[in-house]
Amino acid sequence: MFNFGDILMFDICTVFGKLLIAAILGGFIGWERERRGRPAGLRTHLLLCVGVALMMLVSEHIFVNYQVYKSDSVLRIDPARIAAQVVTGVGFLGAGTIMRFRASIRGLTTAASLWIVSGIGLAVGSGFILPAVFTTIIAITTLILLPKAESEMKRDKYMTIKMLIAGQEHLLDNIKSILEKNSVKLQV
Repeated sequence: MFNFGDILMFDICTVFGKLLIAAILGGFIGWERERRGRPAGLRTHLLLCVGVALMMLVSEHIFVNYQVYKSDSVLRIDPARIAAQVVTGVGFLGAGTIMRFRASIRGLTTAASLWIVSGIGLAVGSGFILPAVFTTIIAITTLILLPKAESEMKRDKYMTIKMLIAGQEHLLDNIKSILEKNSVKLQV
């Protein structure tokens, strides 16, 4: 029979507090993604972080409830198993945000932000609040400040040029020397 006292083994204020902290931290990162018009935005990140925090709380709750089973029991309780499955599952969720667009790949940063939000949720759910807050600060700083620095970076440009020269192979040496003078590396 259900015993309400079992729920109170975990302080209800602590549980609500952890879920609220997860919502706030996941919401910060989601806000930044939403602001940039990314497909996984505020709601997705907030829900993911709260959901993962809840999964971690459930994992700990199961562990506490089944501590009566000793090492000689057939039943093995490992609170890290749910966390491990979260990491795998969020990998699939993140993969769904990665799209090929013309010659580039889009969504990698959003996939990474979903992955880090799940880590933040696990940390909050397990009571590792301060590292979760620091991780959120690092993630927000990365998402907001680094695009400005990246836009100032000089980048290499890659192009593929295919040439078909028939009957005038001596022209190839002239073309090679012109390209090399302009810092173009050739792969023949």
